Amino acid sequence: MSRALPFRSSQVRACRLLSDRLGWGAFLVLTAFLLVASTTASDLRVLPEGRLPDDRRLQPLKDLDGYFPFQPPADLDAWQQRAEKVRRQVLVSQGLWPLPERTPLNAVIHGRIEKPGYTIEKVYFESFPGFYVTGNLYRPEKGSGRVPGILSPHGHWPNGRFYDAGEANVLRQIVQGAERFEDGGRSPMQARSVQLAKMGCVVFHYDMIGYADSQQISYEMAHRFAKQRPEMNRAEGWGLYSPQAESHLQSVMGLHTWNSIRALDFLESLPDVDPHRLGATGASGGGTQTFMLAAIDPRLAVSFPAVMVSTAMQGGCVCENACLLRIGTGNIEFSALFAPKPQALTGADDWTREMETKGFPELKQLYEMYQAGDKVRLHPLVWFRHNFNYVNRALMYEWMNQHFELGLPSPIVEGPYQRLTPDDLTVWNAEHPQPQGGDQFERDLLRAWKTDSDRQLAALIPQDAADDDRFQRILGGALQTLIGRNLPSPDDLEFDQRARSEHDGWVQIHGLLNHRAAGEQLPVVLLEPDSAVDRTVVWLSSEGKSGLFEPSGALHPAVAALLDSGAAVLGGDLLYQGEFLPTGEALQQTPRVKNPREAAAYTFGYNHTVFASRVHDVLTLIAFARQRMPEQQVDLAGLSGSGPWAAAALSVVGDAVDKAVVDTWGFRFATVDDLHSPEFLPGGAKYFDLPGMLALARSRIWLAGESENTVSVLIQTWQATDRSDHLTIYDGPEDEIPAQAVRWLLD
Repeated sequence: MSRALPFRSSQVRACRLLSDRLGWGAFLVLTAFLLVASTTASDLRVLPEGRLPDDRRLQPLKDLDGYFPFQPPADLDAWQQRAEKVRRQVLVSQGLWPLPERTPLNAVIHGRIEKPGYTIEKVYFESFPGFYVTGNLYRPEKGSGRVPGILSPHGHWPNGRFYDAGEANVLRQIVQGAERFEDGGRSPMQARSVQLAKMGCVVFHYDMIGYADSQQISYEMAHRFAKQRPEMNRAEGWGLYSPQAESHLQSVMGLHTWNSIRALDFLESLPDVDPHRLGATGASGGGTQTFMLAAIDPRLAVSFPAVMVSTAMQGGCVCENACLLRIGTGNIEFSALFAPKPQALTGADDWTREMETKGFPELKQLYEMYQAGDKVRLHPLVWFRHNFNYVNRALMYEWMNQHFELGLPSPIVEGPYQRLTPDDLTVWNAEHPQPQGGDQFERDLLRAWKTDSDRQLAALIPQDAADDDRFQRILGGALQTLIGRNLPSPDDLEFDQRARSEHDGWVQIHGLLNHRAAGEQLPVVLLEPDSAVDRTVVWLSSEGKSGLFEPSGALHPAVAALLDSGAAVLGGDLLYQGEFLPTGEALQQTPRVKNPREAAAYTFGYNHTVFASRVHDVLTLIAFARQRMPEQQVDLAGLSGSGPWAAAALSVVGDAVDKAVVDTWGFRFATVDDLHSPEFLPGGAKYFDLPGMLALARSRIWLAGESENTVSVLIQTWQATDRSDHLTIYDGPEDEIPAQAVRWLLD
């Protein structure tokens, strides 16, 4: 560092006099001129050239084939808090926070088929207006009062509800002891529904989207999507898997989960079904639907997800993946959300083969904390390949018999039945024509989904202070999931100072800020005045810590003014800024997992986006500023392209920031049209977009890049909660934004 003209206190007093005469902008220019010789910040590196920060986020991304252990909390109080967070994460990721309106099902039941001991009917109803759930309803031949109702999702076997294993295949299974009867082995889907009906249960065997009678969205689209469709990636009328759909948390998995919720609505509505004895069972992808429904719907009383739950592969189909879903969690923990209700699982010679030693012991430990260890069971049938064969089904029948108190003698032996053909079972015919589907239907469905969500969220905007709790719970809860991080604990942070240099009137400190619990490391620069420090300003920039300085090496004029006022200024390289970039070139495309299919959920269902990670870094900087001077004011400056990160941080930081200056540049997540843009955030557009984040803030805010019309949700919310005076909207010239922002901070 070189120094020439000293910056004396007499010059500071002169600058202050000139600022009164010339205006604040002229003062900043003069300050920058006088400081240009004070330091030439030609090298702001903390680490040696060529070395990257020791940050876990630079390692390969996690994918669906990773390891997903579950560690039960220390006690039930801790688990209840964790369970609430994970359950909310599931609902948010599915686009079901808040739940859509339960519109009329308009259920149609027709085509009754009578068989010995049971009947079969054909069913379709609307989960969303115009979007049909299809399936078959199996009932006991002779009912006696209200009986248990069981949902039976089918999974990814060919043709789903119409699956036929074929004669040769079933004969092999009979020889192996996997099946008893030819018809039962050829259609295990029908077999389990028939047997449960004979046992006295009402069973709804319904289609996954794209299978059997559910063709409004095709099988290829719902389960084999591979490549982005430019014609469906647009600001209005978008389709599934597009950046717009993901920014509103619209996915096939979300539609499946909603269909399961509505299927339970349908089952519960039947006059012969006991609403207190509702269960679900399915295998593979049907197992996914079973444990997902069990995790979020309190009406379910008994669960039997087969050959799916494990610490290994989490679900390979696009219909089993959603952005945000498995960040920091996985299928074992989702199953744990059902505790202490009765839940049995099976393993096979697939990704579930190690459940006996990895995953199930921890799940049982949680049940034992509830003193309900006998209500969870694993049957590790690892000598069979992936299946829901007779041996698995027999265990399921016993489980339902026991926990629905059917009173049937044990063991329950599945008997023969007459297998029906797809023509026998299909719900569509001349009197009940199949509804239209295709691309336009897909667009219309997503538009209706968004309209419903917008209407519900608009109803949450507080009208007075009494409404704020609900607004904070729903909107604040959603943003907690989208961002995925709160302020780190001071105990988690460690500052490793690497260099210190003194200048006339101020000190420059270089170091590494370590978030030990997260395995993250930020190169930072801290600037402090020689005089007493009365506050710390966390300074964000699209350029990282180099944004504290001008290209010439002089301090940024606004930073110089802050130092002159007695404020310390903290800047850092956020993820993929500054020293995170080996070539120095700005990040254009974010990393992705190796899965060749272009669905965002394969990457962002398991990993935070770069945008969210940068917000985490902002939170780390704020926590460090608080840690250093607990009694002093901490302010936040989000200028020079960093406004969206600042806004997102303010939504979760509570009152840790006193004042914030934010220039949004008019940014909206809804306009991001690339899934691997650094600005992409799943769900970012759903909850009033960037203004919704600002509405959750508790700081005083000076806001540029917006008008009263563009941030109406912020204004309405703050007016209702008597915080109107906490907001200043700047509408002056853009080139004066830094000067005016600093002036407001220092007032």
